[in-house]
Amino acid sequence: MLNKKSILLKLIETLNAELLEVEAAAKSTRELASADDLKSEGKYDTRAIEASYLAGAQQKRVDEIKIDIQMLEEIEVSKTLKTQLGSLALIEYKGMQRYYFLTSTSGGTMLTVDEHPILVISVFSPLGNEALGLIAGESFEVETPKEMRTYKIIEVY
Repeated sequence: MLNKKSILLKLIETLNAELLEVEAAAKSTRELASADDLKSEGKYDTRAIEASYLAGAQQKRVDEIKIDIQMLEEIEVSKTLKTQLGSLALIEYKGMQRYYFLTSTSGGTMLTVDEHPILVISVFSPLGNEALGLIAGESFEVETPKEMRTYKIIEVY
């Protein structure tokens, strides 16, 4: 059976790797924005301004990832009957079953743990919100732009 703690650790590991990449990109862009060869060559030359905007956006993403990691580190995984933060649920939609890991952040992330694909869903998303607090055997509906989808909780881990 899948270990929820290992799923959580894999998600944190994935975010830490992304954090390193984004920090490196932000540092590089900050250096570019202040480089001498990027000094304005006229009133229409906005390269330095654009680079500083990009560096600011990248730094914002760095801060967001750090908060996401902190939020994930605070999740406690325990065996429960109802879906909650840190729950792993096997959910069926149109006859297909998939593992979903419920968190407060990083929704949409796909992980593979012990050769099982797991979709991370945020409890703040429509799917995560509707699945919250349910037990095995219960169904729920999520409205999409195209249709109303019916899901069924097969198992909660």
